[in-house]
Amino acid sequence: ALANRHLSISFKVASILSSTLLQNLFKSRLASMSCSASGACGMKVPYTDQQKEKLKARLSKEAYNVTQAGGTERPFTGKYNKHYEKGMYSCIVCESPLFSSVTKFDSGTGWPSFYKAFEKNVQEVVDNSGGMSRTEVRCNSCHAHLGHVFNDGPKDRTGLRYCINSASLEFKAE
Repeated sequence: ALANRHLSISFKVASILSSTLLQNLFKSRLASMSCSASGACGMKVPYTDQQKEKLKARLSKEAYNVTQAGGTERPFTGKYNKHYEKGMYSCIVCESPLFSSVTKFDSGTGWPSFYKAFEKNVQEVVDNSGGMSRTEVRCNSCHAHLGHVFNDGPKDRTGLRYCINSASLEFKAE
């Protein structure tokens, strides 16, 4: 029993150390999985058929594809890519505030980029689609797909680049 307890503690310590080492060695961010009441982590809350139809009627085809099917708009085509008016960027689905214009910068990638999000209003989920591992960004309120976050943002700020689809956003001027 003592040996099993020692082994269990050793595994916990090794897990903590390896996690810390990975973070320090690769300077990468670990995505936090959000878990719903059902216990499904990183999964979207399903809409009823009636809710889906209302959402399809309210959103553009592109906004629906981006937010509900995890689509990506073509680079340099989004209405907020070169938009620098002062104000707030919110989720197009539920109007939850996501980003301040103060944190927006031109990354040259063709998508609106921000170095900081309103952390309580976004969730980050591991995304292994397309043969690569990335960190997906979703609205924390309605679980709409927004884009991805990368570690190549402004080093004098957070070092992060939230690469967000214009189709997932709506803007309210100050």
